[in-house]
Amino acid sequence: MATNAATIMPKVSALVLSLFVDLCLFYASDLPLIRGVFGFFTRLWFVAALRFVAPTAVTLLILGDFKPRLIRFTATYSLLPAVLETGTQVLFREETPCVQRTDLRCWSLFAAASAAAALFWEVIVPDAEESDGEKREKQRSRVLFMRVLRLFRPDYPLLLGGLAFLSLAVLFEMFIPFYTGRVIDILGGRFQQSDFLSALVFMGLFSLGSSLSAGCRGGLFLCGISSFTCRMKFKLFEVLTRQEIKFFETTKTGEVTSRLSRDTTLMGRTVCLNVNVLLRTFVKTVGMISLMMNLSWKLTFLVLMETPVTGLLQNIYDTHHQRLTLAMQDSLALSSEAANEVVSGIRVIRSFKTEKHEANRYDDRLTDTRALKTRRDVVGAFYLLARRLTGLGMQVIMLYYGRLFIQSGQMTTGSLVSFIIYQSDLGDNIRTLTFIFGDMLNSVGAAGKVFEYLDRKPAVSTDGKLKPDQLKGRVSFQSVNFAYSAAPSNQSKTVLQDFSLELKPGQMTALVGPSGEGKSTCVSLLQRFYEPQDGEILLDDEPLRSYDHRFLHQKIAVVSQDPVLFSGSVRDNISYGFHGCSLDEIQEAAGKANAHEFIMKLQNGYDTEVGEGGGQLSKSEKQRIAIARALVRRPQVLVLDEITSSLDADSENQVQQALTRCPDRTLLVIAHKLRTVEAADQIVVMGGGRVEERGTHQQLMERKGSYYRLREQLFTENA
Repeated sequence: MATNAATIMPKVSALVLSLFVDLCLFYASDLPLIRGVFGFFTRLWFVAALRFVAPTAVTLLILGDFKPRLIRFTATYSLLPAVLETGTQVLFREETPCVQRTDLRCWSLFAAASAAAALFWEVIVPDAEESDGEKREKQRSRVLFMRVLRLFRPDYPLLLGGLAFLSLAVLFEMFIPFYTGRVIDILGGRFQQSDFLSALVFMGLFSLGSSLSAGCRGGLFLCGISSFTCRMKFKLFEVLTRQEIKFFETTKTGEVTSRLSRDTTLMGRTVCLNVNVLLRTFVKTVGMISLMMNLSWKLTFLVLMETPVTGLLQNIYDTHHQRLTLAMQDSLALSSEAANEVVSGIRVIRSFKTEKHEANRYDDRLTDTRALKTRRDVVGAFYLLARRLTGLGMQVIMLYYGRLFIQSGQMTTGSLVSFIIYQSDLGDNIRTLTFIFGDMLNSVGAAGKVFEYLDRKPAVSTDGKLKPDQLKGRVSFQSVNFAYSAAPSNQSKTVLQDFSLELKPGQMTALVGPSGEGKSTCVSLLQRFYEPQDGEILLDDEPLRSYDHRFLHQKIAVVSQDPVLFSGSVRDNISYGFHGCSLDEIQEAAGKANAHEFIMKLQNGYDTEVGEGGGQLSKSEKQRIAIARALVRRPQVLVLDEITSSLDADSENQVQQALTRCPDRTLLVIAHKLRTVEAADQIVVMGGGRVEERGTHQQLMERKGSYYRLREQLFTENA
């Protein structure tokens, strides 16, 4: 407590002494000696300079320090009265009562006006002494806004058309209150029918022009938003599909869908809606102030004193509202993620009977979101209350002085009515101007999250250009080391260690070994889902990354144990990603996969819809369509990952016979059926991320090593 008192007392002393010195100088300016020596303007500015220097000197003597914010406040406090008196004298050729008679009321009025002006300055142009983080954030917001604006380039004609109609709507709208006052003056004075009809006609024309222009403006801006949003959704989705697999393993689904659905829409608002409102409000505010000055400049200055208070309230509100809105965005993303997980894993949830648990988990997410929304709404309610109380107080003051001006003949009743209408709109416009900056920050914040994805470079590059006319299909794993580093707990676990393997054209290689030994990892690396930390994977003695992305995945086809089909027809799924594929080629591939017969039995044959995820088909049917999808590409390297587990013996025999008809194809098989493995030209036993054994079935059985010992564990003897 003693420390706080020691800190506060010098500041209080400096404030009291500065006010006393300033009050003395204020009264001294009215002394006959000063009036006799100096002219009007010289005396005015000489006293203003003294009122700036004296408090500054007192503060420096007591505190020994004078911060920039205090300098700005003192300058505003001392110079504003001189600016007001000079402007009144130059523009209106008259003096205010405070020049004619100096007293405590005038000093208090000037002090209050100066404080309001200084407060307005601090709200609109905050102190430059801000942290590096705040400076970087403001710079980032400006950069993001300009970047969003450049992305609107295709929609510039729509925006320019909207701005033209915006200007017309504002121009027409500003004159409606003016003619409303004219009608009241005509009705309240000597009635002239021609003047009355003229005022009504102008009111009608301005109202019609304002409505038409506003409608056209809104339509053009909404078209611009729709065009921009669709373009950004496509651009973001295209970038997301090019990311590596690890990105989707580490990024939550709800976060991605939130960026696609919510944040791209907010980006569109950044320019179209916010700039629309900003420009319309700014032009309208300037025009209304000009008309209000024409009606009563004194009453206009009085009304403008509400501005700094409104700005302060809006600044406080924007700070809390923006923070809570960003928190709500993250909370909504978590809620979407929880819902998506339940929908995609409903079979697992049903089998483990965890419906109640998942419902409670989703309810917890909604509770967090609701709590944030409640806090945001409470902040909004307090802001609305303070704003309306401020507006009500200003209206009472305005009506009081308006009555005085009417009694003194400085205004007419119609002019006061017009002024009141303008003042009501002016308050809303000033609040909108201060609010729109905060809303633009929210929109720019959403744009920043979208740009994080748009600017992200995939960890697995797809910039290869190699597309040889002839491809043999020889694959070489050379001293490959690989570890999944998505989670910290997996960083030290290496899946493949110094792994070397060669897959030769015309041969079938079978990878065998217990689960978790790296078999599927080899397939993922061959598809370039990941990049090895060390070593190289070559295709015809060229690194995989050197090949054109589309060419590589056309020449290397993979059929997994749980194939994924997409909504559409059977024909669409077989030719998926392989444009220009004829029906004959599709049917030929389906025949090799033993799928043609059951497809023709479907209601619409190859045009039958398979449903979402192939839900209208059995697992065996989906497997055969996936095999046909791979075979229709005529790949040089074909990878079969446990595909025979869903096929009956007859289908398995037909598929294997089809595969053997392509003697130059490189075939890699992961299987747990002994008959499939026995047919391989090369069997590779994996253990500990390395090759433990390799050879034919007969050779490995004769060695009586790992393959021999694990035979009963690894394989099933069923046909």
